Amino acid sequence: MQGSTFTSSKPIQLRGIDDVIAYIDAQTGISGRAGIVWWLALGGLFLDAFSNSALSAGLGPMTRDLHLTAAQVALLTSFASWVSIAFNPIGGWMADRWGRVTPLVIAKVLAIVGAALVMFAAHFEVILAGRFFVGAAYGIDFAIAMAVLAEFTPVRFKSRLNTWQGMWYTAVCSNLLLALLFNSWNVGDVIWRYSVGATAVFAVVILVLQFALLVESPVWLARKERIVEAAQAMSRIYGRPFEAAPKAEWIPVMNQARRGLANVLLIFRGVYLPRTILAATVQIGQSIQYFAIGWYLPLISAAMFGKDFVFATLGALMFNVFGIFGGFLSPTIGRVFGLRIASAVGFAAVFVMLLILGLFSDKLPIWLAAIVPSLFILFHSGGPGANGKSLSSLSFRGELRAGANGVIGALGSTGAALGLLVFPLFREWYGLNHTFLILSAVPLVASIICFAIKWDPTRTTINPDTEVGAPQFEGDKVAASATLQPSASRT
Repeated sequence: MQGSTFTSSKPIQLRGIDDVIAYIDAQTGISGRAGIVWWLALGGLFLDAFSNSALSAGLGPMTRDLHLTAAQVALLTSFASWVSIAFNPIGGWMADRWGRVTPLVIAKVLAIVGAALVMFAAHFEVILAGRFFVGAAYGIDFAIAMAVLAEFTPVRFKSRLNTWQGMWYTAVCSNLLLALLFNSWNVGDVIWRYSVGATAVFAVVILVLQFALLVESPVWLARKERIVEAAQAMSRIYGRPFEAAPKAEWIPVMNQARRGLANVLLIFRGVYLPRTILAATVQIGQSIQYFAIGWYLPLISAAMFGKDFVFATLGALMFNVFGIFGGFLSPTIGRVFGLRIASAVGFAAVFVMLLILGLFSDKLPIWLAAIVPSLFILFHSGGPGANGKSLSSLSFRGELRAGANGVIGALGSTGAALGLLVFPLFREWYGLNHTFLILSAVPLVASIICFAIKWDPTRTTINPDTEVGAPQFEGDKVAASATLQPSASRT
């Protein structure tokens, strides 16, 4: 494999997690089967964004079609996020116990069921039932997919995890473009059913591809001391032979956590606590600001540019194109400035944009009214939008990674649910301008916390999977702290 330090034609022997990580980190790119797995994990996140934004594009027509009140809109739009609060840690537990592949496939099945229920629903209650399955799929998938991305990414490319943010806005823009297509068919206010139907079709495609092509994470297998299976997975992924070393040569896993759901307590102890606070702050802050503002951009666009569906949708599309640009630029921003500083500065910039919207949105000329929300999305997607999930995926060792993602993701889902819930209510109670001003407090507080906590996984040589001194349970097995020597199969 190009870029590897292993050049022997004989099988490469694996003695433990260090050998697996050393090989992955030696790669000069994410290509071959590893690249397929990486992009399929991103494809699942694309589906999550597609599902979340499907109702956003058609929310106005849906409100008219079903005669929804502001309270019903608030419940409907936030319900999936409330459900994902529970299923984020459940997904993390499933992944840490059963591996990464099975729960990812289960999530796609749930997404298909949820989309089908919403698409054919005749009553508000059935739509809520469908959104339950969508929330469950979202909660399970995000916790695990980000762990997969982290475990298939060489250390020098850590910041590439932020690519998911570009995929998110690509999905949102795809939904808006499809909404314009469906609108040209003169389908009327039932256009939202077509958007949800497109979600079901895409979910089936992703389900088939992930079921056929995903390979279990060798990092997770090695952390579980399943070295034989890790070697088999490495052979499938990298296209060259690997084998487990004789069992007497296996290196015990350092700080192995073996107590199932109790593992989650470790992320609130010792060196992990500030990492948890930082990742949770970014995750909660970006969720509230996006789902309270960004998700409702079609409605905000309609308030700014008129209620015509085409003009409102084009306005929202213009805003979200900046999200694509910022999202795919965020890996570079994270590499140059670090995930923590990128988050802190991004939050500060979002605070300024919300302040401007709150004070002047009804007085701005049309060109400036278009630029400020666009910059909001740009600063969000290029900074904190991607970084909460990346920080949690890069800050904890293998058998805690998906569980930590689940807990921190649940906190983020709480922020998302609150954002989705409060915007329609605040808008009705206080008006659009005062809603912007109230919500500006969120990025301001988040920015201060990000500046205060100094941990950044892209600015340290520490690898959480081989970290000495990380929290452990009493009685857990700890390997000797001797320096790992090269195996005989290496050159």
